[in-house]
Amino acid sequence: MNAGTTTAYKPLIALSRRIPDASLAILRELGEVRMPAEHEEGGDLAPLFKHADGVLVIPGDCIDAKLLASCPRLRLVITIRAGFDHIDLQACTARGIRVAHTPGAVCAATADMAFGLLLAASRRIVEADAFVRAGRWVGQLSPLPGQDVHHTRMGIIGLGRIGALLARRARGFDMDVCYHSRRRISEQEEAALGVRWLPLDELLTQSDAVMVQVPYGPATHHLVGTRELSLMKKTAVLVNTARGGVVDDAALAAALRDGRIAAAGLDVTEGEPKVHPELLALPNVVLTPHLGAATHETHRQMAHEAFQNLVGALRGAPLANCLNPEAQAPAQS
Repeated sequence: MNAGTTTAYKPLIALSRRIPDASLAILRELGEVRMPAEHEEGGDLAPLFKHADGVLVIPGDCIDAKLLASCPRLRLVITIRAGFDHIDLQACTARGIRVAHTPGAVCAATADMAFGLLLAASRRIVEADAFVRAGRWVGQLSPLPGQDVHHTRMGIIGLGRIGALLARRARGFDMDVCYHSRRRISEQEEAALGVRWLPLDELLTQSDAVMVQVPYGPATHHLVGTRELSLMKKTAVLVNTARGGVVDDAALAAALRDGRIAAAGLDVTEGEPKVHPELLALPNVVLTPHLGAATHETHRQMAHEAFQNLVGALRGAPLANCLNPEAQAPAQS
């Protein structure tokens, strides 16, 4: 080494899961990378994260105070998903560890999934598939009439990024779109999206398709319950691609069973992967295992965004999609 030169510090980046070599090559250009051996995936993260400056995790990895106490150098946690309920944000903030997620990458795929569930539930596609496979299709008449989607009214509860994409998709079906959010967007934004704001009760009463797309928390726990379901049309379809717990699944099962609403499409459920047993027994609900962002393209995009965000932040760039910007590294003694 020539006199006067220094070696740039290369941060230690730890991954909770193994990733393809093509992605690893990008990370290894920018830092030292550690990840579990194949037989160790899903195991104890403490030895892997012990000396890490930044880590990449996924839902299912519990990032709690106990784990953080064993990671004295840790300053960044990035989850390769939009959800972050597997991370103790308060504990991270107390230790000066900033946390980020990848909400943007999941939006289009989740909006597609929500619209797919609307179509499947409205047109009874899953029932029809089972009908044909069981050899019950013996005549020419249509035995499973459903609900129209085109030229009906969609009510979106939560007009964030995914809700806005739903509104755009609805325009392709010539749907009238209304929405309810805690924050009403500007008149110019409403005009551009072709939407109008309604109080929640009016939205529920007037909509043919009710699309739930709000984050889960104390304020949204059972936001749609027995009372709200009773306001909906008997021909209405409810779709939840947000989070389990926003909809009261027991109340929904009763409404579907009693014909108080026509159908539902659920990509998320309370206590998932458990599903309310009454929902499982009903033919007028379409159930999928939290597949909103589960496309190859979306997973690649999330991973790419997470990698770039982590490496950039370790080099001093602003941390995008930071969940706790108030976190400050403790003063050095």
